[in-house]
Amino acid sequence: MNKKIIFGIIFLALVVALIFIFPKGLVPANVIAEELDDSQSTLEGVSQVVDGNNEFAFDLYDELKSEEGNMFFSPYSISTALAMTYEGAKGDTAKQMEEVLHFPEEDILRQSNFARIQNILNKKDKEYKLHTANALWLQKDYSFLDSYLGVTGDYYYAEQNELDYMNKNKEAVDTINGWVEDETEGKIKDIISELSTDTRLVLTNAIYFKGDWLKEFDKDDTREADFNMGEGNVKVDMMYQKEDFNYAETDELQVLEMDYKGEELSMMVLLPKENYSLSDVEINKDNIETWSSSLVEEEVRVYFPKFEFDTKYFMRKTLTSMGMTDAFSGSADFSGMNGNQNLFIGKVIHQAYVKVDEKGTEAAAATVVVMELTSAGPGNQIVFKADHEFVFLIKEKSTGQILFLGKVVNPNE
Repeated sequence: MNKKIIFGIIFLALVVALIFIFPKGLVPANVIAEELDDSQSTLEGVSQVVDGNNEFAFDLYDELKSEEGNMFFSPYSISTALAMTYEGAKGDTAKQMEEVLHFPEEDILRQSNFARIQNILNKKDKEYKLHTANALWLQKDYSFLDSYLGVTGDYYYAEQNELDYMNKNKEAVDTINGWVEDETEGKIKDIISELSTDTRLVLTNAIYFKGDWLKEFDKDDTREADFNMGEGNVKVDMMYQKEDFNYAETDELQVLEMDYKGEELSMMVLLPKENYSLSDVEINKDNIETWSSSLVEEEVRVYFPKFEFDTKYFMRKTLTSMGMTDAFSGSADFSGMNGNQNLFIGKVIHQAYVKVDEKGTEAAAATVVVMELTSAGPGNQIVFKADHEFVFLIKEKSTGQILFLGKVVNPNE
């Protein structure tokens, strides 16, 4: 028999096998299209989704800022994981999530523009490392609607995997933790400690970033210095350079923007002036936009501490207090997932990591949403000296999407 015919038969057999092994709606990651369908995305639509995501970022900042110690999280990761969850919400549950998360109500506007943002973040040929990934972890032999699986695959690139929470619970936990660790280059480990046997679906998002400063700090200029914590000082490694940076200031605040190589992402630092603290400054989406538009290039003497820390948040209480009450209760309606009103959000866990040094920044974060059964200096020179508490955010510049948001109280913590 002709070799071409033999190869053709083998190829056809493989295609038929894939159809039976991976029925509609249950697709492995490498079978989903690499680029998401953003054909109905518009600049206005991207702006609307980004505005909503960023508004949620600062709402969440307001909820968390009273907690002691450093703060760091990825609002993009949390928004994305909960957006996939929202795609299965109905009725009052959907309405509450929409209001808290500031999602557009129109499906195609929300879905296509989330897809567009993800395509931008995961684009190839960039001078920094940035990728984000989504996955659904489905209870084996438990029925989910093709429509829900299709939306999360088409618009969120969510790979779909089956696990057995009922009979192989520890194996399921280890598998999800392994995926998160792989997708965050080993920076987010053991995000889940345990799962209920009533778990029927876990939704995950992971994001990883590593970028070098466009204008790196010289290690030889790093010196030990005091960092003021209000009730005393701690010794930190303080970096230094004098360079042209985007800069702005108000009566209470200095604002500095430092680009990463490629000039597509940047870190914006919000530093209270002397005799002011972060509690004196209103940090919200509108003010960030105002300060961003006020930035002008100036020669600045920058003192900035090296730091590295990680954080972990169990967000059920926080999101409930923000208005997502039904989603975490027996009143939840996630019938868009499985056609029944028997699922609720059991846990939302967010874990993040950041390291800033002379070369650049490395940051990673992951979010897990667990769905369970309801039964269960001199002259006029500008000096920017970050030797006391400050807020920083890392954003994608073309869209304005805030990827990470943090507060540094103690760089040594």
